[in-house]
Amino acid sequence: MPRSLNGQAGTSASDLLQSIRENVEKVVFGKRQEVELAVIGLAAHGHLLIEDVPGVGKTVLARTLARSIGCSFKRIQFTPDLLPSDVTGVSIFNQQTREFEFRPGPIVAQVVLADEINRATPKTQSALLEAMDERQITVDGETYHLPTPFMVLATQNPIEYEGTFPLPEAQLDRFLLRIRLGYPSPEQEVAVLEAQTLRHPLEDIQSVATVAELARCQQAVREIHVNALLHRYTVGVSVATRSHPDVYLGASPRGSLALMRAAQARALLCGRDYVIPDDVKALAVAVLSHRIIMNPEARMRDATAAGVIAEILAQLPVPGNRVAA
Repeated sequence: MPRSLNGQAGTSASDLLQSIRENVEKVVFGKRQEVELAVIGLAAHGHLLIEDVPGVGKTVLARTLARSIGCSFKRIQFTPDLLPSDVTGVSIFNQQTREFEFRPGPIVAQVVLADEINRATPKTQSALLEAMDERQITVDGETYHLPTPFMVLATQNPIEYEGTFPLPEAQLDRFLLRIRLGYPSPEQEVAVLEAQTLRHPLEDIQSVATVAELARCQQAVREIHVNALLHRYTVGVSVATRSHPDVYLGASPRGSLALMRAAQARALLCGRDYVIPDDVKALAVAVLSHRIIMNPEARMRDATAAGVIAEILAQLPVPGNRVAA
């Protein structure tokens, strides 16, 4: 049974996630699977890396998701001259009080859009590491906790490399999911044109969830049952990436944990209070592919991390149907 947000009869956590998904789809047309991944990342209290060519709706997806959940929202446009203090904030001396005052940067928000994150220098990119992993920032030796919930939605263009700084592995590992939107079909593109004839549909989007409801929904995700066999299956997928001949560096234990948490969120979105193997299989590529480094020889053969994971899923034995205790 889907869990209720208030412990009594009423809107369930599953219904809330479905409402958020439907709200986002009013703006992002024809991308049901990608929108579901974004909602799963939100429910699992994770960060999203939205990667694709310009003009396919990366920023629109991030903005629509933020508006749908009634959270505070800040946007950071990453550029080569952006400084870490431009992200985290600075301490300024107040002449009247004779004390230093902290002026928070745009990272101090519940939903942060890091636009074109790979255009900033590694020093500035690293300013996000503590925030994404520990939900806090340190400025001039003082630690400041970030609001709850806290989510980073980062976008980047994987095609244009001039003037960019590829994200290091430690940074990539902080993202729960990597989403690729792709081009819409001709019919979907026509629908986009028609929807924006007079005004952008994003202007009419209203929030469908409160911060408190979202927090309870994220807690409900952690209560979704995961059988011990599925724990072993999830770890088995990650372990298999570490010994694959085409892989130089496989998924870390953080990847296994991310895959389990995302599978719990997918189960809740589907109205179940337990995880099934299909949840793990459906999310393995989105959760693990950006955590894998391919061998140079494999890259020359155009082998991809997604292909490696698909091969592992095809060969790894799936646990039986007894997924509930």
